[in-house]
Amino acid sequence: MRTERLLEVAARMSDDITPGGPVQGRQPNEAGLSLVHVGEPANQPARPVQPIVAFDRRELMQILAVYGRKVGAGEWRDYAMDFLKDRALFSIYARVSERPLYVVEKNPKLRAKQGQYLITNQQGRILKRGHDLSQVLRVLDPDLAVVG
Repeated sequence: MRTERLLEVAARMSDDITPGGPVQGRQPNEAGLSLVHVGEPANQPARPVQPIVAFDRRELMQILAVYGRKVGAGEWRDYAMDFLKDRALFSIYARVSERPLYVVEKNPKLRAKQGQYLITNQQGRILKRGHDLSQVLRVLDPDLAVVG
């Protein structure tokens, strides 16, 4: 039934394009084409939006401040951000490679336990974890002073 409706619409549109002019009762636009509304899609179930974990503005500012200093020093070259349903990742690359040099991870499920922030190295070893992102980032940039 839906295919028949689409064929009917296509036939009407081809009538509009022919030099004979528009189909009776419809006004063409400047190019001689008419638009036909065929209705909404047949009852498609609404998919619930999956929540994701992301870094907020303050967290990104802290991470990018350290990243910017290291890029300026020529140590790091690229980054990637992944926002998943259970965690957010900021991966740091020294050069074009398959594996990141460091990964800054935010996992809110660990907030009450060891802290929601952690940094892993290329081998997957956890270098530091904690509740305060600025303290955790000191592993990457020891010269960074905590203000607050």
